[in-house]
Amino acid sequence: MKLTTRGHYSVKALLDLSLQPGYGPTSVRAISRRQDIPAPYLEKLLIEMRRAGLVESLRGAQGGYKLARQPAQISLGQILEAVGETIEPLPHRAPDAKLAEDWVTFTVWRQLHQKLKEALYSISLEDLYFDARSWQASLGEETSFVV
Repeated sequence: MKLTTRGHYSVKALLDLSLQPGYGPTSVRAISRRQDIPAPYLEKLLIEMRRAGLVESLRGAQGGYKLARQPAQISLGQILEAVGETIEPLPHRAPDAKLAEDWVTFTVWRQLHQKLKEALYSISLEDLYFDARSWQASLGEETSFVV
């Protein structure tokens, strides 16, 4: 699995939304500015995440995007999946039935893939939020941060 800019920016954007008081709506421009993500690119990612049910959009002067669920109910795997990140192993081939070592490595990669998938879906946005807060507190920094 390779995490692309799409995945990285998507996680940053949702973590930013999790920091908003009462998980209220935030404009694309505000997220873009805080997280240093190009606004047009961020808008496309947020639209994809809205379609996946991770965020909601609200119109109007006080509108923007907000989390559709509590951070504990949004997993890292769901975020990555919503923006088209693949967590599948790169080679899509069957092992050579005549080669034992081919079957052994195939089995190892399949097991590693399953463990990675389990980990991605077990880590919530809330976990990331508390990790970031703890790290920041250990440095003596304020609680608002750029991811």
